[in-house]
Amino acid sequence: MGRRRGIMSDHLKEEIAKELGFYDTVQQEGWGGIKSRDAGNMVKRAIEIAQESMQKGKS
Repeated sequence: MGRRRGIMSDHLKEEIAKELGFYDTVQQEGWGGIKSRDAGNMVKRAIEIAQESMQKGKS
């Protein structure tokens, strides 16, 4: 089974990586070089951003 294409844009992933402080690793080693904890934190932050966006839309 092949990998599914990601839902997050590359730009969003890069911005979150910068915010969380591991973008230098991404630049040096690619996305495969980040720790699984960092990947989890990135997903968590993306969910928070989506929830914040939804809350703004309801106001």
